[in-house]
Amino acid sequence: MLPLNQKWLFRIGMIGVVATIAFLLWHSLQPTKLGDGFASGNGRIESVEIDIAAKTAGRIKALLVNEGDFVTAGQIVARMDTEVLDAQLREAAAHLRKAESAVKTIINQTAQRQSEKAAALALMTQRQAELDVAHKRLLRSEPLASAGAISIQELDDDRAQSLSAEAATRAAQAQIAAAEAAIATAKSQEIEALSDVEASRATIERIQADIDDSALRATRDGRVQYRIGQPGEVVAAGGKILNLLDLTDVYMTFFLPTTVAGQIAIGAEARLVLDAVPDYVIPATVSFVADVAQFTPKTVETASERQKLMFRVKAHIAPELLKKHIRQVKTGLPGMAHVRLDPQITWPAALQVRLPQ
Repeated sequence: MLPLNQKWLFRIGMIGVVATIAFLLWHSLQPTKLGDGFASGNGRIESVEIDIAAKTAGRIKALLVNEGDFVTAGQIVARMDTEVLDAQLREAAAHLRKAESAVKTIINQTAQRQSEKAAALALMTQRQAELDVAHKRLLRSEPLASAGAISIQELDDDRAQSLSAEAATRAAQAQIAAAEAAIATAKSQEIEALSDVEASRATIERIQADIDDSALRATRDGRVQYRIGQPGEVVAAGGKILNLLDLTDVYMTFFLPTTVAGQIAIGAEARLVLDAVPDYVIPATVSFVADVAQFTPKTVETASERQKLMFRVKAHIAPELLKKHIRQVKTGLPGMAHVRLDPQITWPAALQVRLPQ
């Protein structure tokens, strides 16, 4: 059995060994320092969110996708109930048929009025000829009656014949004017009827567009994040049904101090390493550097205080790379973003691009 003082020495030695092992383990887990030409920050993978919403108020008929499902642009993801719209479409179609029938009727009426005008013009020609004959006969009768060659009665008859011919001619002119007015009215009615046809067609197109919009489609390739609505629920115009993540617009957001943020150029190369898959190194490009610090001390008076200013930075992954691995893309994953400040410096071996096959 060891003396008491030796037991304490043994325990102290064991504690030292454990502390040394713990330090070495902690040190091995720390990220490799990249040098002055690089900057690093903790971040999280994010993507643009897209809400799929109802264009008009209505009832959700069916949801065709579940949370986590991958969807492609143009895919129908939900349907709204269209029973009311279908009834409105049938009503509009009936109005269109009625308007088209009215147009045909008015066209026939216009043709009839034109025929009446042609008959009035023919009658006018006849009446003018009769008037001309009556005038000539009256002109011959007047000197003959003065010479006593014909009776006064015959002269009166010729004068009455001339006056009758003039009245008949004026009546024929009135018939022509009435026919022209009837034609103008018929043409005005035809224009109005054609306008009704166009309005009915426009109504059908509008209702059909609403029916088409009732089949809600994904606007981009992505993954369903939330089912906000459920079948049978009634939503207002613009009511959200689904929430999608656009997996063609993915980036990591991270924060860097003032001294580093001021050196980063838009378009600078970056490398992303995710905690979930540390063996892969994903290439990215700096697309945004905030012009205002995201969090600052209450007063900034000294150089040391200014170092606490942190600026938000975004590094986007190329859309072509995302499309190639789109079904493996996941958001919310934490990791490290490394930015190359000097384009002349070569990336270290640990940050050379490595992607899944």
